[in-house]
Amino acid sequence: MKIVFMGTPDFAVASLDALVQANFDVIAVVTAPDKPAGRGQKLNESAVKKYAVEKGIPVLQPEKLKNPEFIEELRSYKADLQVVVAFRMLPEVVWNMPPKGTINLHGSLLPQYRGAAPINHAIINGEKESGVTTFFLTHEIDTGNIILSDRTPIADDETAGDLHDKLMHIGAKLLVKTLKAIEAGGVNEQPQPQSGDLKHAPKIFKEDCKIDWNDQAQNIYNLIRGLSPYPTAFTFLHDKTLKVFKAEIEKQEPGIAAGGFLTDGKTYLKFAAKDGFIKLLDIQYEGKKRMLIEDFLRGMRL
Repeated sequence: MKIVFMGTPDFAVASLDALVQANFDVIAVVTAPDKPAGRGQKLNESAVKKYAVEKGIPVLQPEKLKNPEFIEELRSYKADLQVVVAFRMLPEVVWNMPPKGTINLHGSLLPQYRGAAPINHAIINGEKESGVTTFFLTHEIDTGNIILSDRTPIADDETAGDLHDKLMHIGAKLLVKTLKAIEAGGVNEQPQPQSGDLKHAPKIFKEDCKIDWNDQAQNIYNLIRGLSPYPTAFTFLHDKTLKVFKAEIEKQEPGIAAGGFLTDGKTYLKFAAKDGFIKLLDIQYEGKKRMLIEDFLRGMRL
């Protein structure tokens, strides 16, 4: 099978590398255009592009996926199959191009958590299990026929970053297994249920990251885990933004209003929630670098 791979971040690199190591014929890679980044505004290449260049795989970087020049160039590769991992939504002219179709690796157990941020939302909602799914792309996002899936437990203290890294490797293995099944003609694809008790995973915006101290401590704790290390839950302290990367729950009656805080000025800073305290452990105060709470308190008078 001649394969075109589409992806951008590190999550996708693990899958691309797994296909290359398994000796699949990856004939080209489609990834995001280079973007200026940092103070010097130097052009930053995607993780997938860096890997592809290192391996001598041709790279396509269209600004727009409906661009006629890109469509013709993609068609010229005559791929049997396209593989998508952590990339943009594809127009039908692209995903419908190869004879064996286009498959996607998604970071949830479909049909649950369709959307842009499945890893974050699973932890925010307090799920005890997650996983990855391979499926054929179709018109509606994340709704195509399921090929294979694999499950993994979520630990009580696991962050979105932890789960991301775990699913990245589980997904890479599942993708190889999926492609071997397609190559052997042994795929038993299953239609997804399109209704019922389905949880969604829409894109996360800044307002979704603000901590509501009137909520229950467990929900706040899950929000912090589900947004760590990015895009990060935040609150305000002395009218400045305080990002929270790691915290723990203290189950006791707060005795102060929700959103109020207690500190000894040396070792702890804890905010009152509806039914307990959230003790901050790893934070970043506006204008400062990320640090442990003891280091923050050493240089800050509250």
